[in-house]
Amino acid sequence: MEGKTLRLERRDDGVRVLTLDDPARHNALSFAMRDELLEAAALVKADREARVLVVTGEGRSFCSGADLNELFGGDLPVGDLRERLKGVYAGFLALRELEIPTIAAVRGHAIGAGLNLAMCCDIRLASPTAKFSATFAKIGLHPGGGATYFLVQALGKQRALAMLLEGGTYAGEEAVRHGLALSLHDDPLEEALAMAARVAALPPELARDIKTAVGLTDDGLAATVGFEAWAQASSGTRPAARAVLAARAAKR
Repeated sequence: MEGKTLRLERRDDGVRVLTLDDPARHNALSFAMRDELLEAAALVKADREARVLVVTGEGRSFCSGADLNELFGGDLPVGDLRERLKGVYAGFLALRELEIPTIAAVRGHAIGAGLNLAMCCDIRLASPTAKFSATFAKIGLHPGGGATYFLVQALGKQRALAMLLEGGTYAGEEAVRHGLALSLHDDPLEEALAMAARVAALPPELARDIKTAVGLTDDGLAATVGFEAWAQASSGTRPAARAVLAARAAKR
């Protein structure tokens, strides 16, 4: 897929790479990008050979946030503006709904909606220049697009509240230390592709079920254990596990 604001690359190893490609605007999230994010997510969802999705940004920024003039233009009443906002949120939230693991490679700014886009990915790898910023309050806006949820999940309630009230930023090593990113790399895209290749080598059902189990932890221990019992039993009947078990039994 070659869009006006992004491109989706298909690799032979099951890895798919989604690159925000509007560097002149620091990959700002426009209505056009929202539409192309929805299209890309639908393509990946329908792609039976897709194993992992890597998300990154062309140029110096991952995503500088929503195009606020476009988003809030037109002097709409609150109800209509709310529906417009939800429509824009849908673009990045569609990535969160994918069954396959997703990895964000973040260089430079991930601000506002760009922060949300990064947080929609399961794993985030950052460069030393990465800046995860929730600047909503600094411009008089309430956080949106799931920012409150994502930051509480990553930082806990106290740090999330402080970040949102102050319009704060976690940069580089500090972002890793507080859980907004997994690790720091001079070239996070290179590392994301290497990680993606390792994950893509797993049986696809195994990777998807592990992602599902991690997501279910929000619902508590019982829900997680219930799913794990099914998923572990299912994986134990598949060729990869059966071969390992047979080899170990033969060594006894």
